[in-house]
Amino acid sequence: MDELKLFSWNVNGLRAVYKKNFLDWFREINPDILCLQETKAHEDQLPEDLRFIKGYDSFFSSAEKKGYSGVATYSKIKPQVVMHGIDQPEYDSEGRILITDYGDILLYNIYFPNGKASKERLNYKLEFYDAFFDHILIQKKAGRNIVICGDVNTAHREVDLARPKDNEKTSGFLPIERAWIDKFLAHGFVDTFRMFHEEGGHYSWWDLRTRARERNIGWRIDYFYVNEEFAPRVRAAYILPDIMGSDHCPIGLELTL
Repeated sequence: MDELKLFSWNVNGLRAVYKKNFLDWFREINPDILCLQETKAHEDQLPEDLRFIKGYDSFFSSAEKKGYSGVATYSKIKPQVVMHGIDQPEYDSEGRILITDYGDILLYNIYFPNGKASKERLNYKLEFYDAFFDHILIQKKAGRNIVICGDVNTAHREVDLARPKDNEKTSGFLPIERAWIDKFLAHGFVDTFRMFHEEGGHYSWWDLRTRARERNIGWRIDYFYVNEEFAPRVRAAYILPDIMGSDHCPIGLELTL
């Protein structure tokens, strides 16, 4: 295979998006790998045609708490190893990380915590960030080619949300959260979307309650990152804002192998 097409989508409930023609969309885009976040389901709660999609191996990581968090990865390519989490129970218990190791590529599908609910959850989010950072640096120093995708729950720069001034004190755009992304990128990772698109107005999440999507008052909080050594193999990175079914939209990445 000369090219690899990956997609990532926070579906805000896999069973919910399933009822909104999810499988039709899946077949239409025909991904090599699809990573989903906020699945809100244990594998045994899913219909058979979601658990087993022809031509794909499927992997699920679920929170101990039912109806909460969770990620799923569908892959045409059989991974050599699949890991559920980073071997830290306080974070892995929420089912937020799936790692599929393809040998040439180490793929992370991650649903990073949201810090808006309380100070405790913001602290949990920041601790999760730090634990992941320590973990990923070990992999990078080992010389691995790394792809990280998912809902990071933070807009990095002012260009990444429609109303930055209004949200400077809101979790998701706090200086301390944005500084973590600065640090992460400074240690040799690349925001692939910004390799191709420098301008604003591109978002991946909109508040459903205020019908913000109709006015494109959004946030770009879903990302594909790669290590900088691997960046020359990125052919394209994009957002699919016209795909409905969730308060997020899918994002895509195309690689040359």
